[in-house]
Amino acid sequence: MDDGEIIRVSKKGQATIPKELRERFGIATPGRVFIHEEDERIVVEPLPSVEEVRGIHAGRYERGEVLERLREMKEEDRELEREKERGSGSRR
Repeated sequence: MDDGEIIRVSKKGQATIPKELRERFGIATPGRVFIHEEDERIVVEPLPSVEEVRGIHAGRYERGEVLERLREMKEEDRELEREKERGSGSRR
């Protein structure tokens, strides 16, 4: 894996992180990662659980920033679920 690997990006912009890398970096499936730009590169980092956030990223983010983003993501998931339920209800 040191030399990298070419992976496909779907029409929806989805890419699969190879199993070896998910296991090495502790990325749960299903799970979440933090993606950002750094030095003109895309960086993908495992997103720790809420319990882990307190110590791991101390000083890296503004206080509450990661937790706020987790809350936003949770609400986005809820909205997607509501949309799916509305969509499947209209097909019956």
